[in-house]
Amino acid sequence: MAATAATLELQVAGVRLDIRTRRAEVAGREVELTAKEFTLLETFLRHPGQVLSREQLLSNVWGYDFDPGSNVVDVYVGYLRRKLGSARFETVRGMGYRMRDQP
Repeated sequence: MAATAATLELQVAGVRLDIRTRRAEVAGREVELTAKEFTLLETFLRHPGQVLSREQLLSNVWGYDFDPGSNVVDVYVGYLRRKLGSARFETVRGMGYRMRDQP
């Protein structure tokens, strides 16, 4: 099955991600992301408005089971907040994180 344009470019709340070229833009400005930041952002963009648990994010981005002592998800969400704007990412206490689907 051929990939469609919808799967090659994701856009939510003023953030655009081009899967083919591995480029990210916020409000028309290109933003440099590491490979893990890119994959984490892609996960959020594929589930706008949905609460994603740390376990889901660890599995999708880092490919391993949840380690209750690891704060790697928190650290990388912090990186995305600094690069893309903190208002875009909401901490849902005791549950995980959500990317707001409104800027």
